[in-house]
Amino acid sequence: MSHISANELKVKGIASIEASLSNDSEAIISVRGKSRFVVMDIEHYQYLRECELEAALAQSQADMVAGRYIVESPEAHLSRLEKL
Repeated sequence: MSHISANELKVKGIASIEASLSNDSEAIISVRGKSRFVVMDIEHYQYLRECELEAALAQSQADMVAGRYIVESPEAHLSRLEKL
């Protein structure tokens, strides 16, 4: 994974990001020597979001198979949430 300093980003702008992403799918931006942000191209971001949604769906399906769900009315659901 590439690293870009905040100073380099300030001086070179988007060109520093483009250069880093030409070699890697993600680049870390460091501020005062500490990693603070990650940048990536939009296609890679969309792929990661898709993976996240697929994982959430798989977890929900596993919960349903295992019986970890509640069937209730909207009113009962809101009442239960208020008690939490």
